[in-house]
Amino acid sequence: MLRLERKYLVPNYAMDDLRNRILPFVRPDIFGKTSQNGVAPEYVVRSIYFDSINLDTYLEKKEGVLFRKKFRLRGYGNYSENKEVVFEIKKKIENRIKKHRAFSSFSNIGKLLETGNLEKYIYNNNGSTSSLDDAKRFFFHIKKNHFAPTCKVVYEREAYHGKFDADVRITFDKNIRSQNYPVVQNLFENDKLAYLFKEHFILEIKYFSHTMPVWAKSIIQEFKLRHEALSKYVIGFDAAKENTMGRILN
Repeated sequence: MLRLERKYLVPNYAMDDLRNRILPFVRPDIFGKTSQNGVAPEYVVRSIYFDSINLDTYLEKKEGVLFRKKFRLRGYGNYSENKEVVFEIKKKIENRIKKHRAFSSFSNIGKLLETGNLEKYIYNNNGSTSSLDDAKRFFFHIKKNHFAPTCKVVYEREAYHGKFDADVRITFDKNIRSQNYPVVQNLFENDKLAYLFKEHFILEIKYFSHTMPVWAKSIIQEFKLRHEALSKYVIGFDAAKENTMGRILN
């Protein structure tokens, strides 16, 4: 099923008021740690986006192509032994989203990329073939298009699910920062990152039904937020490029 996704760029000073308005309608993400007063704890999201040498997926977004795909390696939190990561294809048709995901151990990433042995290094989800099938999709495109790690994006996420609308997910993505042309093995490192927005965060509202819940739509109108096509990969690539040029010029 395709999911609808709306993104809003919100000033940091409005974060507390916006959260307080949303809290009566949501509960903390079930994958997060114990909340305090209903406020979801933050966790770190790390993504490395893959693209061609000509930046084809970057340009598709810039040019407004309606049907497009992003390819990324994603991990959460900080490094630990046997840390799990996911290879992900994010398909987008206008505002609708579908994801294909394949899981592996971060410690095996180098061997996986070197050998292409998906059967050995991709988790089989208790006998299910879906993860392996999605891994095959991912690596088919990577090899066919000669994709390489192009931009790393890191941020803190505060995530909620709807209390009365089970398919609704709301996230506050904060302190978003990036680095161009990273090494995959450095997914969990934090050095040399450029900030995308110093005074804003991204609010995302995701849902499967045809219309946004009335309460969410009302809050968006109350705070006078405008739906924007905010790509962390594209904005992150531009921010890191500008940061690099600034260091060179200085």
